[in-house]
Amino acid sequence: MSGTSNLPFDLFEVDYTRYSNRQLAAVPLAVLAIALLVIAATFALTGAPVDPGVEFTGGTELRLAVDAPNDAAARDQIGQAFSTTPESIRSVAAADNTYIVTFESQDGGGAPTTTQLENQAEQAGFEIRSIDAVGPSFGADTQILALGGVGLAFLGMSILVFAMFRTFVPSIAVVISAFSDIVIPVALMNLLGIELSLGTVAALLMLIGYSVDSDILLNNHVLRRSGDFYTSVASAMRTGVTMTLTSLAAMVVMTITATLFGIQLLASIGIVLVFGLTADLMNTYMLNLSLLRWWKFEGVAR
Repeated sequence: MSGTSNLPFDLFEVDYTRYSNRQLAAVPLAVLAIALLVIAATFALTGAPVDPGVEFTGGTELRLAVDAPNDAAARDQIGQAFSTTPESIRSVAAADNTYIVTFESQDGGGAPTTTQLENQAEQAGFEIRSIDAVGPSFGADTQILALGGVGLAFLGMSILVFAMFRTFVPSIAVVISAFSDIVIPVALMNLLGIELSLGTVAALLMLIGYSVDSDILLNNHVLRRSGDFYTSVASAMRTGVTMTLTSLAAMVVMTITATLFGIQLLASIGIVLVFGLTADLMNTYMLNLSLLRWWKFEGVAR
């Protein structure tokens, strides 16, 4: 297979004839299986497939300026200032002596109120730069709506794909790839301690769109254009890989910038999208392609 590219290295000179369909599908399926095991283990240990954040469990988040000689001293001061141990303490890299302190709601009550936390912070001499609070009942309702939205989006995407291609194997290839593009980042969120929030839910919804875009592009070139199978694949890759790498580079820049400036929401979104777009390259041009090739040369479309 051959093709041309404006990139500094040629991504499209992949000789797929050297690899069997099983070899191409083995890696993405193995990664998907590991991801599902991680999610299952997390669910068994915590009762949830991914750790929900304050937006879904309820709680309070304070952004504080702490006058301390070093990071360890600042964290010690924060830990001693409040009657309840904080759920997390995160430093803001781009803002000296600024920390984001999170308190989760406790089952059955007993957690300090926002006013109490504010008073305790002021008594400790901290400068309060912002306070965000979410009630536990509102957080639970928000979680149901957010996860339901992801499920409905995925279901709608699946129906649309089957309506477009009206052929089982090419359609299921897109659906499986999109499913894997979501599952892999969720598993990595568990491993890296990234909580499920409205931001990461938005990132998962974006991944559905990114995945479908690249997979449908590949399927359209193979199924609806005349010419050799590998020539069609090369044509799809010229557009698809360049598009995905451009998006991936933008997400990397956003993640680094957001991390430096302590914008945790954007940093979490960026990390999830980086993982998801990387998985999309693997799933589209290994898993989806292997299923298409099997269908075209060995399956029902012979």
